[in-house]
Amino acid sequence: MNLFSQQKEQPISFPEPPKMVSSKDFSYLTDMMSWNLLAAKKMNWAAENCQLPDLKKEFETAEQMHSNHYDELLKLLKQNEGGSVS
Repeated sequence: MNLFSQQKEQPISFPEPPKMVSSKDFSYLTDMMSWNLLAAKKMNWAAENCQLPDLKKEFETAEQMHSNHYDELLKLLKQNEGGSVS
């Protein structure tokens, strides 16, 4: 039996983001914002051009999810503006 299959990994949870973001983390966060913005735009286009109501609703839901992720990342970066980037 595999040792890893016997152990259940506990997810690491952080109650809040760190006060300081490294420049590498900052770069990765901006990349994530770009990916979410692009995904939201693609889902919006798909929803606008979809003729099937059920599928259109799924595209709209996905667009909203990516928009929310973008907004959360933007909020995190704005909070860090006053903080420091190392």
